[in-house]
Amino acid sequence: MRVHKANVLLGLAAILAWGTAADDSGGTKIGIVDLQQALLSSEEGKAARSEMERKQKEAEGQLQPMIDRLKSIDEELKSKKFVLSEEALYQKQLDAVQLKGEIDSRMKELDGKMKVDGERLLGPMRKKLVDAITSIGKEQGFTLILTKDAPGLAYSREALDITDLVIQRFNKKG
Repeated sequence: MRVHKANVLLGLAAILAWGTAADDSGGTKIGIVDLQQALLSSEEGKAARSEMERKQKEAEGQLQPMIDRLKSIDEELKSKKFVLSEEALYQKQLDAVQLKGEIDSRMKELDGKMKVDGERLLGPMRKKLVDAITSIGKEQGFTLILTKDAPGLAYSREALDITDLVIQRFNKKG
């Protein structure tokens, strides 16, 4: 892991040196962007988050009757376990296990659907976000713009953060 970080830092240093040498203006201008914040703080991102929350509640609504039924079976098993015959008790336990499997299966299905829906909503926005960052980089003469979650980036000064500028640009293009 240390070798990987060292390689990233050496690569970053090489890019900075190359960028400085290629730029006759005399200075290196670096910006940092929090992509997740920019994505979710934009107007489009807020609408996407609201849509995903609505879909999440809808999915929970689909699962709730099954969960309630499972609770009912579990309560019945606890309250009648001494009254029911062995065969009836065994059948109730099988019903509970089957229902748990159905719930797990449905949860996985809904989770996969949520991921696909999320990508449908956020995928095109990411492309526009990268375009906004590239545009800002070119217009304002940035040598390098990094993301906050970039490998090897452990610290950055607050003054280097251009996330708000990116959000403003993204909302204008939106």
